[in-house]
Amino acid sequence: HEDAPTPDLILLDLNLPRMDGREVLAAVKADERLKHIPVVVLTTSEAEEDVLRSYSLHANAYVTKPVDFDRFIQVVRQIDDFFVTVVRLPRR
Repeated sequence: HEDAPTPDLILLDLNLPRMDGREVLAAVKADERLKHIPVVVLTTSEAEEDVLRSYSLHANAYVTKPVDFDRFIQVVRQIDDFFVTVVRLPRR
């Protein structure tokens, strides 16, 4: 996967089938080649412990996933708009 393009933004669910999202977040932020990529946790969990743990693992934002599909699309577009038009990210 060394030649694969690097994403500009990662939307990460905590509830993944094989590797827990927290483990993925820790691995991304521990990797020198990837740790600069902003990670937005986008998950159904509203548990305070998940919020705290995500930020302790250096998530850049934590968003509770809306259950309504139209609202979900709106939230994803807002995240994209924020990270594409508002935030200045490092060039890598």
